[in-house]
Amino acid sequence: MAEYRLEMRGVSKSFPGVKALDKINLKVRPGTVHALMGENGAGKSTLMKCLFGIYHMDEGEIYVDGEKVNINNPDEALHKGLAMVHQELQPVPARTIAENMYLGRYPTRSYGPVKVIDHKKMNEEAKKWLENVKMPFDPKRKLGSLSISQMQSVEIAKAVSQEAKLIILDEPTSSLTDNEVEALFRIVRDLRDRGVSFVFISHKMAELRQISDDITIMRDGCYVGTWEMKNISDDEIVKQMVGRDLSNIYPPLTNEPGDVLLEVNNFTSIHSNSFKNCSFKLRKGEILGFGGLVGAQRTELMEAIFGIRHISEGEVKLNGKKLDIKRPQDAINNGIGMITEDRRGSGILGCLSIADNVSIASLNHYLEAGIKLNNKKIEDLVQENVAKLSIKTPSSKTLIQSLSGGNQQKVIISRWLANNPDVLIMDEPTRGIDVGAKYEIYQIMIELAKQGKGIIMISSEMPELIGVSNRIMVMCNGKITGEVSGEEATQESIMQYATQF
Repeated sequence: MAEYRLEMRGVSKSFPGVKALDKINLKVRPGTVHALMGENGAGKSTLMKCLFGIYHMDEGEIYVDGEKVNINNPDEALHKGLAMVHQELQPVPARTIAENMYLGRYPTRSYGPVKVIDHKKMNEEAKKWLENVKMPFDPKRKLGSLSISQMQSVEIAKAVSQEAKLIILDEPTSSLTDNEVEALFRIVRDLRDRGVSFVFISHKMAELRQISDDITIMRDGCYVGTWEMKNISDDEIVKQMVGRDLSNIYPPLTNEPGDVLLEVNNFTSIHSNSFKNCSFKLRKGEILGFGGLVGAQRTELMEAIFGIRHISEGEVKLNGKKLDIKRPQDAINNGIGMITEDRRGSGILGCLSIADNVSIASLNHYLEAGIKLNNKKIEDLVQENVAKLSIKTPSSKTLIQSLSGGNQQKVIISRWLANNPDVLIMDEPTRGIDVGAKYEIYQIMIELAKQGKGIIMISSEMPELIGVSNRIMVMCNGKITGEVSGEEATQESIMQYATQF
C-alpha cells in the first residue's frame, strides 16, 4: 500500500489579477481524517476544485495511491476514487433518495433497441449502500423529506457507492445541530476505520479536534505546514492561519449604548407554532445579542420585524415613531436593514458583480433625473467599501459567487452600509467564516455601534454572543424567556433561559 492516499505537489493556480495558489502541498494518509484549514480566501476551495478538474492547474502534480494521475473533469475524479460532499448541497428534493444517489449514472436494462432505467436494481443498490453507512432509509422516499444532515448522509452513501477512496467534506457541519454532527461523525469514523480517507474543511476547531488525525494549514494561497492534530494547540493553529497572534478572539466593546432606538411590543406570529408575545428594546450604539437553541424562532421574529413574515398582533417603534411594516421595502425605507442567515440562498446575488451586490439596496440614491444610474458614484461607493472593509477581490466587476465566504459577507455588510440604516439585524453573521474574518466583522459591528447604529445579532455560538453583545435576549419555543447583560453572561445562564419550555 502507498504511504499516501492522496498527494498534491506544488499546485499553483492564477486568475486575472490574483494568484490563488502558490506551490501548495497536501498529503493525506490512508484511513485518516485530514483537516484543511485557512482563512476565507486562503485557497482551500480552489485547491479542491483543482483536484476535481473543475479548475486546471497552472503547475503541479496529483498522485492517488502513489500513482500519478491527470484529472480533467469531475467525472475523471470520480473514476479515480475521489468524491466530494459540497457545503451547499444541490439535491433534487422532488425525486427519490435512490434517484439522487444515481443521478447521471442510472442502471439500465434493454428492451430490444430501447434502454430504460432499471428502478428495481437502482433501489436495491441504493438500499445496500445506505445500510453500509448505517442510514437505512427507504430508497423510494422523497429526498426532500429528509433533514440537511440526513441529505449529507445520503451524499456520503453516494460517494461510498462510487467506491470512493477519498471523500472531501466541505464545511459539512455549518447547518447542523449537535446531535446531527455526532451522527455525521459516527459515519465518518466508521468509514475511516474501513480505510476510507477524508479531507475535512471546517473552521470549527472543537469539531476538528474530535474527528481529525492530521491538519494542513493554508494562508493567502500558500502552504503553511502539516501537523498531527495531537501535536498542535488551538492557539498555534490560529496563529498559523492568520499569520499573527490573536491574543483576544473578540475585540473590546468600546461602544456605549444610549437612548432607546427601537421598540418591539407584543410581536406575535400568524402561525400558532411560531413566536408569540415578544417584546424588547434596542438602544442607540448597542449590540443586542439573541440566543437560543435551534427552533427557538429567533430568525422568524427578526424576519417579521423586517417585513418578510406576517404578524397577528404587535408593533414596532423607531425613535418613538410607530412603523407600518408589511414588506421588506417598508423596513428599508424606515432605516432597518437585515443580513440573512442563508448567505447563498437569500443574501448574495451570485450571478451579479460585487458592484451590483453592494449597490442593489440603494440604487435610488444614485439615479440622475430619476431614470439613469450614475455609474461613477456607484463605483466610488464600491471602492470605498472594498477599502474600508478590506474585501479581497481583483475588481468590483468580479462575480460575488467567486469570493470566499468571509468576503461575501463583507460585501453584504457593505450593501447595508451604503443604505445607512439606523438598525442592522445580523442573523448568524459569522457562520462558515474563519477566525480572522470573524474578528474583522466584530470590529465592523463595534464601529457601527460607535456611530450610534443599533445592531441586533443572532448567533448560535454562545461564546460569540457573550464576547460581542452588550446585552443578550434569550428565546425558547417562540418566547423571550430571559435577558442577560453581556458582562454577566455565562454559557450556563444562557442555556438555562434557552431550555425554559
